[in-house]
Amino acid sequence: MHNDPDFDSLLPAPRLDRRGFLVTASAAGFALAVHPVSAQTMIHTDDTGLRTGDATIDTGTGALPIYHAAPATGDKLPVVLVVQEIFGVHEHIRDVCRRLAKLGYLAIAPELYFRQGDPGKYDNIPTLLSELVSKVPDEQVMSDLDMSVLWAADQGGDTARLGITGFCWGGRVVWLYAAHNPKLKAGVAWYGRLRGQPSALTPRHPVDLVGELKAPVLGLYGAEDQGIPAADAEAMRDALKAAGKPGEIVIYPDAGHAFHADYRPSYREAAAKDGGQRLQAWFKRYGV
Repeated sequence: MHNDPDFDSLLPAPRLDRRGFLVTASAAGFALAVHPVSAQTMIHTDDTGLRTGDATIDTGTGALPIYHAAPATGDKLPVVLVVQEIFGVHEHIRDVCRRLAKLGYLAIAPELYFRQGDPGKYDNIPTLLSELVSKVPDEQVMSDLDMSVLWAADQGGDTARLGITGFCWGGRVVWLYAAHNPKLKAGVAWYGRLRGQPSALTPRHPVDLVGELKAPVLGLYGAEDQGIPAADAEAMRDALKAAGKPGEIVIYPDAGHAFHADYRPSYREAAAKDGGQRLQAWFKRYGV
C-alpha cells in the first residue's frame, strides 16, 4: 500500500477553459444526461505508476464490460469493487478507480447495465431512470459483482481483502452486496437510497436488510439531500445499532446529493475529502 495519500486530492483539480473542457468531456465519455458539468472542480487522476484498462468477463449470460486500475507493480493486491452512479462507468467512476489504485488497490468498475442498454446515450435523467435503470434486477447486479470478484482473483487480486464502494445508485448496491456476500470485508456507501417500494426487480431495500449484513458498511449522506431525507439515514443508524451491526452513518450538514461528484455543481469539497479519508480508515480498520 502507498503511504495514505488523500483519496480526493491525489492531484489538484484542473483548470480548463470551456472549450478545453468540452473536448475533454466528450473524449472521456461523460453521459449525455450529466449537465451541467463543472470543469473548475473536476479532479483528474492520471495513470502514472498504474496499469489500467478495459476488459470483459464471461458471465454465462453475456460479456460484462469492466474498467480496472491497479499499481503497475505488486501482486496479491486488495480488491475494491467500484459501483457506478445511474450514469454508468463514465470518467468520474474511472477516476475513482485510479485514485484507489494510487492507494494500492486493484479497483474494478463493472458496467452493471450492459444487458439493458447504454446509459451514456440518454440525454435526460427521467428517461434514463424509466427506460433503463428501473429495468435492472438486483439479482443480476449481485451476480455480476460476484463474477467481478472471481475475475479479480484470476488476475492475482487478494479477494480475502475485498471491499466495495458506490455512489448514488451504487451506494444502495453497496448495502445490498454487504447483505449478499459473506466474504466481503467492508463497504462504503455514498448517498445510497435506503428505502423504497418493493418490486419484482428490487424486492428489498437496505433498511429491510440490516439484520442480514455480513460486513460493516460506512454510509455517507448529505443533510440537504432532496431525495434521501436525513431522517432515513438516521433511521438506518438506529437500525444498525438495534441489530448489533458494526456500521456507521455520517451525515454532512452542508451537503446534498452527489456531494462527491467533483464534475457536477453538487460537489462539496470538504464533505468529499472527509468522506475519502473515512473510506481509507474504514477499509484499513476492517482488513481491506
